Amino acid sequence: MTCIYVVLNTPAKLRNMSTSDRSHPPAPASTSPAPGREPAPRQSPSGESAPARPAGERVYAWVKERILDGRLPGGELLSEGDAATALDLSRTPVREAFLRLEVEGLLRLYPKRGALVVPVSPDEADEVTEARILLESHAAERVIERGEAADVAARMRAVLDRQRALDVPADRARFSTLDREFHATLVDAAGNGLISHFYSGLHDRQVRMATSALRRVPDRRTEILAEHDTLCTLLEHGDAAGFRATLTTHINGTHGALLDS
Repeated sequence: MTCIYVVLNTPAKLRNMSTSDRSHPPAPASTSPAPGREPAPRQSPSGESAPARPAGERVYAWVKERILDGRLPGGELLSEGDAATALDLSRTPVREAFLRLEVEGLLRLYPKRGALVVPVSPDEADEVTEARILLESHAAERVIERGEAADVAARMRAVLDRQRALDVPADRARFSTLDREFHATLVDAAGNGLISHFYSGLHDRQVRMATSALRRVPDRRTEILAEHDTLCTLLEHGDAAGFRATLTTHINGTHGALLDS
C-alpha cells in the first residue's frame, strides 16, 4: 500500500520557495521583487506599463511552475489562503486556478482543506513511457526513410550542446525543458501534425518526470547526456532498430529513477 505524506505549507515557506532551492538561485537584489511576489508590470519602450496578467492566470502559472519543477512535490497540501498570501491576492483567483489544475490532473481538491499535489503514479509513468517510445520510434523511422536523418540529428545535437552547458542541479528545471525539446525535435521532424499535437500533450508530464528524476538521482544527468549522444549517432547511421532499443532503455531509465528512488 502506498502512503502519501502530506505537508502543509506555511505562507512563509511559500514566499521563500523561489529562493530556497539551489535550482532556483535568487536574482540580484536590485531587480528582483519581494519573495513570493509578482514583479512589477513591465514598461513598454514608450514608458507605458504593459497590461498585467489576470490574477487567476498569475496563480495558475505560479503553482504549475512549482509542481513541474518539484518545488511543490507530489503529496504536498497547498491551501488557498497560503497561495493567496504568497501572491498578495484574494482567494477567488486562487480557487479558479486550483480548479484548472485539477482538470489537468495536477491537483486534487479537498473542501476546506486545500489542494493536494497529485503524485506521479506508476501507471501514469508506464503510460507516458509507452506513448513516448511508440511516437519517437515512429518519428525516427520516418526521417530515416526520407533521407533526413542526418539533418534532424544535427538539430538534436544542437539542443544536446545546450544541455551539456548547463549546471545541474542549479539549472535542473532548464535541463529538463531542453530534454523535452531534444525529443520533440525528432517528433516534429516526422511531419505528422496530429502526432506532434498529441506529443505536445505529454509536455507537462515529461518535464515533471525528468525534473523529479534528476532531483532524486543527480547522477542521471551524465547518463542522459551519453544516451542522447548515442541516439543521435544511431539516427545518423540510419539504424531504426538500434534507435528504438536505446530509446526504450533511455526513457525507462529516467522514469525508473523517478519511481524507484
